Amino acid sequence: MAVSVEDIKKLKELTGVGLTDAKVALVEADGDFDKALEAMRKKGLTKAEKKADREARAGVIDSYVHGGRIGVLVEVNCETDFVARTDGFKEFAHMIALQVASMAPVYVSEDDIPAEEIERVRREAEESGAADGKPADIAEKIIDGQVKKYFADKVLLNQQYIMDDSMTVGTFLKENIGKTGENLIVRRFKRIELGVND
Repeated sequence: MAVSVEDIKKLKELTGVGLTDAKVALVEADGDFDKALEAMRKKGLTKAEKKADREARAGVIDSYVHGGRIGVLVEVNCETDFVARTDGFKEFAHMIALQVASMAPVYVSEDDIPAEEIERVRREAEESGAADGKPADIAEKIIDGQVKKYFADKVLLNQQYIMDDSMTVGTFLKENIGKTGENLIVRRFKRIELGVND
């Protein structure tokens, strides 16, 4: 199947893969650009899972100030200084800073949520009465759903990515792991808003 050069270039730009890989993905998807893009995203996610155990000590601290009213510092780590100096990595860190400024998360990942807070939210969900009169297994699912919903916007990696709401920030992170070939970690962030106390 013949695929257009424009589609190959577009897929290469979106995924950061080489021209040959972009062409192969399009051929395997029978020229369907969306299928090829989805396949490349899945490959990137697979690469990300393999790299997750590797140590990331290099990186950058990026800052963003919005209108003199909101300021953000974010630390993003990678494995090597070489990747840390690339424009793509710096752009990734900056997009994370924009996300933090815009969406005001509280935690980087679910692992950062204190157990006491999870327990408090769970208790509140149980006391809300939403699961009253339901069988135990369904009641548990309702409560779990309420807890998950409560933390959905508070956890950076679970938030919808502001530049592409078809993915989460976690998916955006995994795509960039696939592009760089290194483990990337959003280590921490600090968001300060004028007139708002922590």
